[in-house]
Amino acid sequence: MNRLERTGRDGEAQLRYLDGDYQVVVPGSFVHCAVTGAKIPLSSLRYWSVDRQEPYVDAGASLERERQLAGTANPA
Repeated sequence: MNRLERTGRDGEAQLRYLDGDYQVVVPGSFVHCAVTGAKIPLSSLRYWSVDRQEPYVDAGASLERERQLAGTANPA
């Protein structure tokens, strides 16, 4: 890691998503939602996919990703 990378306490974390938990690979304070791009503080992270290794800001974003991958994106 070089000095220009924004990882560490205040940067973006890299996680390994497990069933019911996650493992911090690179320390940080947030991750980005795979659907919306919103910053998710690690203290608020509740939704992710173990299979796809992606975090989601909320249940709606998780459902949207499922629909995208099934080819039935929400028309709204």
